[in-house]
This record gives sequence, structure tokens and C-alpha cells, in this order.
Amino acid sequence: MANERLLIKLEPRSISACASLPPELAFIKNALQHQVDVFEQSRNADITLNWSPTGTGKTEASCTVLLHNPTQSAVYVAPTNALVEQQREALEKFVRAAGLRHVVKSASAREVREWPNDKVGNRPGEKLYNVLRNPATIFSDVGANRPIILVTNPDIFYYATFFAYNKNDRTNIASAFYQKFGTVIFDEFHLYDAKQLVSLLFYLAYSYVFGFFEYGRRVVLLTATPEPACELALKNLEFKGVKIAWINGETDNSHLLPSQTAVNLELRSPPERDQFLLELAEEVVNRFRENPDQNGAVILDALVNINDLYHLLKQRGLGNVIGRITGPAPIADRKRAMQCPIILATSTVDVGFNFERNPAPTRQNLDWLIFSSRDRFSFWQRLGRVGRVLGKSETNIDSEAIAYLPETAWEQGLSTLDCSGGRAALKQMLDSIPCLDKPFLDVYWRSEAFLEIARPLLELEEKFENLPGSELIPQLFNTLKETLGGNRDWDYYRRRMRTLRGAEDIVKVSAKKLTLKSQWKYIKGGQAFVKKFLDVHYPFEVEELKAKRASIEQFEKLFQEDADAGKELKDFAEIWSASYAPLFQFRSSLFESLPIRDPQGLLLDDSEETILDPLHLLRYYEFAEDGEFVVVTARAEVTYELNFRMRYRDNYQDFVNKELNKLTAFPNCRIERRLGSAIAPTPLLKVLEKHLLPGVIVCGVKNAAAIFQLRKQGIVSYPIVIACDDVEKQNYRFLPGLSGILTMAMKSKQLRLPDDEPFII
Repeated sequence: MANERLLIKLEPRSISACASLPPELAFIKNALQHQVDVFEQSRNADITLNWSPTGTGKTEASCTVLLHNPTQSAVYVAPTNALVEQQREALEKFVRAAGLRHVVKSASAREVREWPNDKVGNRPGEKLYNVLRNPATIFSDVGANRPIILVTNPDIFYYATFFAYNKNDRTNIASAFYQKFGTVIFDEFHLYDAKQLVSLLFYLAYSYVFGFFEYGRRVVLLTATPEPACELALKNLEFKGVKIAWINGETDNSHLLPSQTAVNLELRSPPERDQFLLELAEEVVNRFRENPDQNGAVILDALVNINDLYHLLKQRGLGNVIGRITGPAPIADRKRAMQCPIILATSTVDVGFNFERNPAPTRQNLDWLIFSSRDRFSFWQRLGRVGRVLGKSETNIDSEAIAYLPETAWEQGLSTLDCSGGRAALKQMLDSIPCLDKPFLDVYWRSEAFLEIARPLLELEEKFENLPGSELIPQLFNTLKETLGGNRDWDYYRRRMRTLRGAEDIVKVSAKKLTLKSQWKYIKGGQAFVKKFLDVHYPFEVEELKAKRASIEQFEKLFQEDADAGKELKDFAEIWSASYAPLFQFRSSLFESLPIRDPQGLLLDDSEETILDPLHLLRYYEFAEDGEFVVVTARAEVTYELNFRMRYRDNYQDFVNKELNKLTAFPNCRIERRLGSAIAPTPLLKVLEKHLLPGVIVCGVKNAAAIFQLRKQGIVSYPIVIACDDVEKQNYRFLPGLSGILTMAMKSKQLRLPDDEPFII
């Protein structure tokens, strides 16, 4: 399949200009029809979904909805911190033009920490709550009691609405996010992963069930490529009675303005990595030499491929005309890169990035684009970056693109594409190829998503206990169940969440002071967790409880008199809570990013400092520690293999019986890097030292086919060596964190939970 190639010409695209502008929008210059449609249809809609093409002003369209609630606060959720800053500027401009009174503040975690501490204290949650309550509380230059537009990212939105902040602030912040906003805008939500979409859909269902839509709350969803599973979820909400307006800017064929040039597209299957990079380098060099006045870009999924391609091109003399836009690249490097004729980028540019140039050319900003894509959503998003001409004076110069699609896509029928059918034929073909679906989305919703949802539901239930509105909690759960799918009832998930919360709180109890002996029964969920602990470790006592010959309170004596039992309970709680922790963490990375210095420009163009995923560092670079920084010293001559090693303090059969195919958290587990069979000496990195590593260990031989397919979808598993008391085994794979849960669910393998109960979707 490595030589498969297809040529197809995609016709130019147009967008409708507005012929008759409502007086409320008179301040908008050159308004498009979809922008007016959003304003008009959101008058009566609860949710407005705008899926007009990229680069056609969806942000400004969403801002028009603010005019329906001009005195109420709003929140704008943008998927990356870079886009948060960009959209803050856009919203400030809109507020000024529209004559609104809103204060616009961006709120990433870093920015919140930098807000003044002298007004309310230094807790981020405390500051965030007070800014929402009254911006003048924190910012002295703001007039009192002005409405706020909070521009933030999905992380903060998730932690706020899922009661994940500090215990002193979580209720206040959640209350503000659920009740404060008259307008809620989710930008680029097609890029959300399964967990992010769960928090979004939870918020929509809450707004419906608790009547916020009836009182005028308006939600706007912006996307260029709607995800079918999410569309179905929204249609389920619509069936329940939520009023949804669906707007596509390309359905109106009047007053058309060019928005994208014709694109001469070549589809390719990727060769093996080294040949792939050489092929890319040759393409870029030839294009630059033949048309040095043209601007182009390469977008690849893997950061290492971008950096290695950069150095290949630098060796060919193009170093001065190339800029990199990647996750680790600081803002200064990105701004420089935007002015380079050739831009090398990762998926960072998938989100609201316009490849703007100064001075702006009269034609498209990107004349050619080469990119890879694992799914159809990133395919259309990346293709939409080339040839944008909305507002340009030259609109009839064709653009060029090369797209590398997975080898499996060719096996599943891509080679039969009707290349004379243009954009419609291509869309129909890509929609029919299963390997281009987003992995995990549907599976996650139908597996452990409901345990994640149970945390805010349980918090809300306890807040509403014996108050009007308590009857809405089961209704909210059932609405989510009907929206996402699912087989279990609220009682089941309430019980599991109480048990988990009990484990989390028991972990926090001081072992040194031995307060666990007397306090466990007063901890929320403590008794529920102790019952679960007894189920696993003391089955005889459980039978006594079931027969009502003993009560749970009687076990206080066991923990008071038997220190080993108390320690056993606490250890079990630590493993239990660590096992489930990935479900309630917004980011799926196994380790915290590291502050690094890059004096040789291996990752950065101009800057020397950034942060980097330690696994990426271990695999591809040599490095040395220097105080609080890790200094990158060289690109590894050969890519290191990463594996884990676990010391299991019992015999091998005990490991198979107790730990295999089981969601748990493993002690005595550390990461190694290897060259072949040799362990490479690795400097000790503090961030890699974890007491417990959550995940699932499976047999590599029995699951070889599934692991191979997962690797094609970008899901990584690692070899793990199990060193038992009697033998050392090497034919196992470790699926860390959330990947373990989702992978086993996706492949329909039975997965045991920490209490050895089966996990069933």
C-alpha cells in the first residue's frame, strides 16, 4: 500500500454574504449570512450549533448571541490556552463595537495564579469565584458589578462543573458556573475528546433539567466538522424538548463570496518512517525552489517527525525560511514562525489557527499544504487551512495539498474513490471508512463515563437534600442516560461513587496520628468503602454482616486493635482511589511535563526554555539535569524503547490470579529505556517517581492483534517486565491510566475492577 496515490480536484468554496443586516448588528462590517442566522435563530433556541467552514467568522457569529442577554455574564470555552488569548482579544473588540458593558477576562490556570492576591487570598479557586461574583473584587480598575465574559479552557470548565476544585472553593465555583452565565459558548468542540464532551453534555443536560433554558440561557456550539456520535447525543436532547438550531453557512446560495480556492489534492499512503521524512523533505525543497514566493506548511501528528523534518530541511539549506509551531514552542517562536515561507506544525494549529501573515498577501495565506491525518475530523480541519480567501482580492489561484491517510484506509476502500466526483465524493468516501472514526468516543460514553458523571451528581444530590429540586437529580441522570446510552441506574452509580469517595477520603487521613482508627466511620462514604474492603479481604465477616449477626460499627474495634488491619484498609484505599484517578483527571498524560532548556534548538527555533512530556524526552533525546531544568543535549542516535518494570512481591501464579486483566494501581513500578535488550542508563527524574501507577496489564501474546490495531490508532502500550519472587516474565503489556479502561472496553475484553468484580459495558 505504500505507493498508493490518488489525484482529485476539490472545487472552490463560497459563503453567503448578508443582504439585509438587522439593525442590532449594524456595527458589524461585511457580515455573513450565517452570522446573522446565528443571531436570529438564537433568539428562541436553547442551543445553536454553527458548523460553517473554518475561517468564515464563527467566533464573531457566536458573539452576537451576547446581545440577547446584554446584562448577564457569559463564559467562552476555547480548547487551548493559545486560543484563549486570541479569543479574549476578539471578544474585547466585539464588546467595544457592540457597546456592551462586559468585562472580558481570560482565565488559564497560569493567569488565575497571577491575579492579585491582596484582595481575597491566593487560592486559585477563591480568586476565580470572586471574579465571577464581582470582577471589581480582584481588579481595581473595573467598575463595580459589571457583567463578565470569562474566556477559559475546557480544563477549568471541567474542574469547576465537576466539583474538582479545593474543598473550600468547589461548591462556590460550581454554583457560579451552573447559575451565573446567560450565554455559554463552546468553541471548536469537535476537537474535544470523550471526557471533554461528557462535561459539555452534562452541562447541557443540567441546563435543560434545572430550567435554565426556560429562563433564557443560550448555548452556542462551534464546529467545522461535527462528530456523528455527538450529533446523535444532541438529537436525543432535542427529542427531550431542548430547542436546537442547526446552522450551516453553505446552505444559502445567494450573495456568494469566495472562501476557499480550488484545491488540487493528492492522497497518499505513508511509507515507513525514514522514507516518509525523506519524501516530505524532497517535496518541500522542490516546492520552495520552484516557487520561492509561495507560502506553505507541513502538519504532522507526531512532534518528533516535525523536529526531525526540520533538521533534514536545515541540512538542505532551508533553515532560515522555516518556522516550527508545536506544543512546546513558546508564543515568541510561534509569532516568528507565522512569518516564515515554510511552517512545520503539529496538531496545535488545528484549533482556530489562521496562518496570518504581516503584511497580509492579496491571495491565500497558504498556497500549499502537506499533512497527515488519522481521522476524518482532523483531515477536514487541516485541509481547511489551505487556500483561504475570504476578504482577499485574489481568489482564483488554485492551492495544492498532499494528504497522507493511514494504510488501513486504503485497505478499507479509499483506493476506489471516484476522483472525478470532487468534494462530495471525497466526503462520502471518508465517511464510509471505519478506521477514520475517532477511537474511544462511543465506547467511553457507554462504559465508565457514568461513574465520572456520578461525582457531580452526588455532590448536587447532597446539596439539594431535603430541598426543592432534589427530585431533579434522578431526572438529570436519566436524561444523560438517554442522551449517551447506558444500562445501569442511578442507585448503582451512586453506590459506586460513595465507595470511591470514601476511599479517597480515607487516603487523606493521617496514618501517623492513627486517626483512621477512630475517624473512618465519620468519613463520607467511609462505611461504604469499609464494606467493600471487607468483601475483598474478610469474606467471613461479610457473611456475618449479611446475616445481621454483626454491624459495620463493630468493625471499629478491629481497626483500633489490629494495626495491620488498619494499614491494610488504608493501602486498599490508596490503590482503589489511584486506580480510578484517571477517570477524574482532565489530561490523560501519565506524568507531569518537565521544564526544559534547549540551547541547541533541537525543539525550539529562538527560545531556549519550554515544558515537555518526559516520555517524549526519554524516547528521543539525550539530556542532563541542571537545577530545576532538564537540558536537552542531543537527539538520540537511535530512538529508545520505553518499558516498565514491576517488582511483584509474591509468586508468579499469584500475580496472574490477582493482577492480570485488572484495573488497579501498581506499586514498585518504574520506567526504563532500552536499546535492544540493553537497559540505557537514565538520569533520575523526580517526575517519573510515582508510588502507584494506574492501568491494566495484559498478556502481550494473547492480545497481540488488538495491540497492533490500537497502535495504528495511536494508542500506545508499553512492554512491562514482571519480576516475581520465583520468576521474571517479559511477555506482558502495560496500558497506563485511562487508556487501560478504554482499550479493554473497546476490544470487548473482560476487565476486572479493583474489587475483582467484572467490568462490563
